[in-house]
Amino acid sequence: MVEGTSSKKDKLVIMIPAYNEEKSIGEVIKEIPREIEGLDKIEILVINDGSTDRSVNIAENAGAKVFSHKTNLGLGVTFRDGLEKALEMDADIIVNIDADFQYDAKEIPKLIELVINERADIVLGDRQIDKLKHMPLSKKCGNKIATWLVRRITGLPIRDAQTGFRAFSRDAALRMNLRGDYTYVQETLIQAANKNLKIEQIPVEFRERDGESRLITNIFSYAKYAGLNIIKSYRDYRPLEVFTAIGGTIILIGLIFGVRVVMDFLNFGRVAHLPSAILTTMLIVTGLLIITFGLLADMLKTQRIFLEDIFYRLKK
Repeated sequence: MVEGTSSKKDKLVIMIPAYNEEKSIGEVIKEIPREIEGLDKIEILVINDGSTDRSVNIAENAGAKVFSHKTNLGLGVTFRDGLEKALEMDADIIVNIDADFQYDAKEIPKLIELVINERADIVLGDRQIDKLKHMPLSKKCGNKIATWLVRRITGLPIRDAQTGFRAFSRDAALRMNLRGDYTYVQETLIQAANKNLKIEQIPVEFRERDGESRLITNIFSYAKYAGLNIIKSYRDYRPLEVFTAIGGTIILIGLIFGVRVVMDFLNFGRVAHLPSAILTTMLIVTGLLIITFGLLADMLKTQRIFLEDIFYRLKK
């Protein structure tokens, strides 16, 4: 039970992305609390990402509503569709939990407590990666690197950026405009930081998985696509910084090549290294053009912010 909640009653939708999780999805749904103090109604929504096993039948028999993709579209699309469907179901609070039974669904009440009390827009379930003996070293390192990147980009003290156990207020969900296909975990945090949403974190249990992940099948592919997703998100919200860094680096390289040309010109009054002079000029011009693109992208970002605000109001 959640203590100290307000008198306002809310509807909770628990969304579960699933791809061929027939062995565990029934247990996940069974473990979800059906009554939580401060809530009027709790509904379970499974987003089936093209499963070819019995996941859908098991989920429906366990009492969940199921929305299905005809084919496997990826975790990012599955999560995005789940948010949209949960909002259509008039959710006031949305909890995302994985279908592999690694998270303890009985911890949902403490995950949503800060959202119910309007002290947070998003609450992350911190898996406390350093304490996990069953997580492979490669995944630990990947998680820590990705979390460090998100921490640097957002300026927030995020401890576990890859957690799939998280709660959203309705307002926070409405403000999400996700585009990534492969994953959603980093993009939601980068967007939340840029939209000034309040993020909190609580420690949660993370059990050992029986078998390999079906939504994320390859750690190297995940690292590649997640990294690209982080870069794209940062580019979209900080275009001037990104293009200035790239353009400035190219200009610096051009100046390094140009030192010898300038020194020869000052000493002998002639351009003795024509290829270096041409390369220097090309690099400096290219760098200046890239910075100019950054200025234009920054202007477009302002228009994007206005459009996102209009879109948010329309959805609301």
